[in-house]
Amino acid sequence: MRVIIRYFFRTLRLVLTPFMLLSEKLSTPESVTRSADEQARADEASKDLALYQFKACPFCIKVRKEIARLGLNIETRDAQHDPEHRAALEAGGGRIKVPCLKIHQEDGSERWLYESDEIKAWLQERFEPA
Repeated sequence: MRVIIRYFFRTLRLVLTPFMLLSEKLSTPESVTRSADEQARADEASKDLALYQFKACPFCIKVRKEIARLGLNIETRDAQHDPEHRAALEAGGGRIKVPCLKIHQEDGSERWLYESDEIKAWLQERFEPA
């Protein structure tokens, strides 16, 4: 019975993934407008960020849409299919859970921020134009 349930959910994910990715493409909002100097500052501040994610995870999609809305250039790392990124997420963050935003802080330390709503709030606090 377990095998049947496992294959049912794998098949369901396989069928739903293209629809989720298409929905993301169609519903991603326009980027905020910034001056060239403001955008350069945002790009500089976001270069120390990396988002560990699974491509079809709805919570990851939510965070990627916020990144697009804020016009940020944050590296995305596939923790589902890339064993190096998966190992780095587990070693640094302590668990394999996505989305996870890796933040290199100015003092050289790293902060691992989990939970899509917390990541969105942190990004809005830091990058939302006035």
